[in-house]
Amino acid sequence: MAKITFIGAGSTVFAKNLMGDILSYPELAGSTISLFDIDDERLRTSEIVAHKIANTLGAPAKIETTTDRRRALDGADYAICMIQVGGYKPGTVTDFEIPKKYGLRQTIADTLGIGGIMRGLRTIPVLLDMCHDMEEVCPDVTFLQYVNPMAMNCWAISRATKIKTVGLCHSVQGTAEDLAHDIGIPIEEINYVCAGINHVAFYLRFERNGEDLYPRIRQVIDEGRVPDWNRVRYEMLKHLGYFVTESSEHFSEYTPWFIKRDRPDLIERFNVPLDEYITRCENQIAGWHKMKALYESDEPIEIERSPDYGSLIIHPMATGTP
Repeated sequence: MAKITFIGAGSTVFAKNLMGDILSYPELAGSTISLFDIDDERLRTSEIVAHKIANTLGAPAKIETTTDRRRALDGADYAICMIQVGGYKPGTVTDFEIPKKYGLRQTIADTLGIGGIMRGLRTIPVLLDMCHDMEEVCPDVTFLQYVNPMAMNCWAISRATKIKTVGLCHSVQGTAEDLAHDIGIPIEEINYVCAGINHVAFYLRFERNGEDLYPRIRQVIDEGRVPDWNRVRYEMLKHLGYFVTESSEHFSEYTPWFIKRDRPDLIERFNVPLDEYITRCENQIAGWHKMKALYESDEPIEIERSPDYGSLIIHPMATGTP
């Protein structure tokens, strides 16, 4: 049975979703789930969650936890990485505050620009060290990598190590659902083809039963129904002809057209949420203790399949089925 290692398992909410997806497959229900984190307290919470998930699903999984990374990786068939080097403080805050002093504003600061570069400089050495451990203790592992800056990280791993790596995020499936909502068609009825690199991909086809749905998407613009939070991407659709997968707050950083030091009118016109990631992190931190108490209580955990692709990669690889 497979051994699946979670690196940064203290990201409890994310780990919970992935564990639920994986253990819901009968063929993976007896897997060894190895949880690793450098934060003992968060690791204990994730261990409780893992046991709750296994019990709810009736899965005979073996759950193990450790603060020793090599031990967690030893013999792993799959490793899932969800770390943040430097944390919210000082890492993320510094990435925003220092550039801001010099007039450079950001929304997310984790993929491109100065924020993405600094995050990459912090993160890549840790990932390479991790991969060198894998080369020694689990050389055939498949590494599912969720850490930003995604393209930089995967590029570094592919250039400097022999580890099989897949970079993953949620923008493709998430944006497809957003578009389905905008045009009033159930996502279950939509097929699409998407291509690009992680965080900059485009829907080359967006269809229902062979019908091209792009005219309906453009109709959202014509009828003045563009959601306020999504103005950037709809503006890019006008110029490029295809809809980009990444969120408007992300994509506003990826081009030189929306965030300009002396153009506050553009920020207002396209509703660009400066410092959005700071706000998001603060809200998540504020809600963590309540979430932790719920997870550690006697209350059962509801398990629903997430839209994440991780388990959809692991299951066919483990079973040899499409």
